[in-house]
Amino acid sequence: MFASRPMVHPVEAPPLRELGNNVPRVRMKDIQGMAGTLGGLALRLFQFLSALVSLCVMVTMSDFSSVTAFCYLVAAVSLQSLWSLSLAITDIYALSVRRSLRNSVVIFLFTVGDGITSTLTFSAACASAGISVLIKNDLDKCSMNPCTRFESATAMAFISWFAVSPSFFLNFWSLASQ
Repeated sequence: MFASRPMVHPVEAPPLRELGNNVPRVRMKDIQGMAGTLGGLALRLFQFLSALVSLCVMVTMSDFSSVTAFCYLVAAVSLQSLWSLSLAITDIYALSVRRSLRNSVVIFLFTVGDGITSTLTFSAACASAGISVLIKNDLDKCSMNPCTRFESATAMAFISWFAVSPSFFLNFWSLASQ
């Protein structure tokens, strides 16, 4: 019987790393802006703050509840601010314990949540912008209504939607590439 003989090849030990050089490696797929990265945390905080400003501006007016589009804006940015705050807390936790949020179920939930909240925020901002233009330009009722506050709340809702869009597209791309 002619069996092959085992042969031992020497293997070099990997070079030792210095104490100051122990930076955790980042995978190539961890793109800034995705969940669990510093860019993702920055986007979530920006989404939260702009939605919160829009909400506060609308709620401090006494006559916003007389227009359905403004009530819809308040509901949409309330949901957006809660969603962004909860995901920002999740990102802070993931960054503090150095965990990756690359689980397909987690990414699916983030993608669906971002898609729903961004659609609601965008449609509410569009409806509020239409009503603001109607009140200001067509009806000339700015003497009775705080048009600039309506416009600023609508603008902050659009800014919140602009901040949600990269998060949604990056999560969707990550989900599709798995």
